Amino acid sequence: MEPKIILLLSGKRKSGKDYIAEKLHNSLEDKAEILRISEPIKSHYARYLNLNLDELLSSNSYKETYRQEMIIWSDEVRKKDPGYFCNIACSKGNYTYIWIFSDIRRKTDIHWFHANYPDKIKTVRIFANQDVRIARGWVYTEGVDNVTSECDLDDWNDWDLQVNNNDEESLKNSIDKILNLLI
Repeated sequence: MEPKIILLLSGKRKSGKDYIAEKLHNSLEDKAEILRISEPIKSHYARYLNLNLDELLSSNSYKETYRQEMIIWSDEVRKKDPGYFCNIACSKGNYTYIWIFSDIRRKTDIHWFHANYPDKIKTVRIFANQDVRIARGWVYTEGVDNVTSECDLDDWNDWDLQVNNNDEESLKNSIDKILNLLI
């Protein structure tokens, strides 16, 4: 069964996408589940190169060691089928009222969801100031922060909602706005 709403969260690295997804999930309880496009990417890539999947799924330096190569590899897969990883991620979803995707990075992702789940999509862009992202551990990385996986949605203007995540107050306001979007 399909969900009633699919929430697509997007933002730069260390903007708080996963954190906001967790907050939303906690607020919605059993009405929502979090799915990630990055999970099938990392899973397939780990199998492809015989890497430690648990380490790739974490937010540690192991993942960062492989991030650039994984981006290049996943872009090659997407050239053949732009929705390949979106489709796999959706196949892992259970029937819940809302699916929350915390890692939308490309226009092709948004287009795929709109084509496959018309009238169910809500899109949110999350912003955080650069100094806040740096404090959260972000370090500019050539070949990661200046490529499609990080920049493709910079000029996308068709968001249902845009929110800030710079501090606890903006986070609370953002969560409230997103919850209102879903109701």
